[in-house]
Amino acid sequence: MNQHEMKCQAEHCSAANEQLERQNRELTILYQVSEALNRSTDVHTALEQTLILVAEWLGLHSGWVWLLDAEERPYLAASLKLPPFLQRPAQMEGWLCLCLQTFVEGDLAGAANLNVLECSRLKKARSGSEGLRFHASIPLYLDKKKLGVMNVAGPEWCKLSSEELMLLSTIGNHVAVAVERARLAEESARIVRLQERNRLAREIHDTLAQELGAISLYLESVDALLPTNPQKAGEQVRKALDLTREALGEARHSVQDLRASTLEGRTLGEALHDLTTQFTHRTGIETHLEVRGHSHNLPSQVEAELYRIAQEALSNVRKHAEAHCVRIQLLEQEHDQLILQIQDDGKGFPLPTGEEYTSFGLLGMRERAEMLGGTLSVRSLQHNEEHGTIVFVRVPLRAAPAI
Repeated sequence: MNQHEMKCQAEHCSAANEQLERQNRELTILYQVSEALNRSTDVHTALEQTLILVAEWLGLHSGWVWLLDAEERPYLAASLKLPPFLQRPAQMEGWLCLCLQTFVEGDLAGAANLNVLECSRLKKARSGSEGLRFHASIPLYLDKKKLGVMNVAGPEWCKLSSEELMLLSTIGNHVAVAVERARLAEESARIVRLQERNRLAREIHDTLAQELGAISLYLESVDALLPTNPQKAGEQVRKALDLTREALGEARHSVQDLRASTLEGRTLGEALHDLTTQFTHRTGIETHLEVRGHSHNLPSQVEAELYRIAQEALSNVRKHAEAHCVRIQLLEQEHDQLILQIQDDGKGFPLPTGEEYTSFGLLGMRERAEMLGGTLSVRSLQHNEEHGTIVFVRVPLRAAPAI
């Protein structure tokens, strides 16, 4: 091998090593960004950590992230070492910069546009800019949905390589997914809070409101009977006292349910066992629980909602059924179907036409089942030979959401 060939081989090896080192650096920064986005519990912290990593990788000083709210208005979601001029609130509000206008108009659409923007917010700064003038703008899209813009700034025009632009575009995709995931989680939490408020409203209506209304009627009777029939008035007072004690017990049970987490680390089968044991202890109504083929790795929302359905069904038995025995079955069937059935031997009740439930309790149970992608049906038996009510819930496990 002559000297020319040796020199060419050395240059080739050097270029290959440089390319390998560059690829390793890119993989490292991409891994670090992904880890930061997945590890952080809130989107603000995740964006700040991403800005730090990207700025250090490009040798830049500062950065900030714009996100669009539900009305597509920009707001500052995170920042890194903003210069004094940009720390003034008025300088970071509204549509005053070219990058946001270009993004919203749809022209900031890809990696090729990332290195061509001069910061219009800093352009008029006579002091307090710390030398910053230019920034790379990374658009944040999720498919065609516009989420915002991430900027990393420096004092000089920085010509980024195609590889750097591609990596920034990939980082932008990761950030967009993390932002949307955080928003969906926040919306899911909002829906859960709303559903819990609705559940409380249903419980108050079905228990305390009805009992307080009855107490009011008894006391009105007392007021009318007291002058002419004190004995009858005393009977009404005793009935009002009984209802008051029952309402107080309902309030205490509701508070206990709210203070405790739904399953407290137990499986659904274990939680149902404890629920039925407590139910028998409180009411004297015999209960039988059968759990068959039940997976221990159910999505937490499936476990919580089925537990609440069973809890509401037992509450209805206690208040209305005049039952002697309740049988609960939790059965996992073929094709990933989970069945929950609660059957009592009480007096039953007439079902509304078409099963359009007006009772808050039955309506709430149906809403919980439908939220899991399942169905709930109620069958009431009022024949001479057979009495009671059957609540039947079917949930498709694969389709059920997991939180």
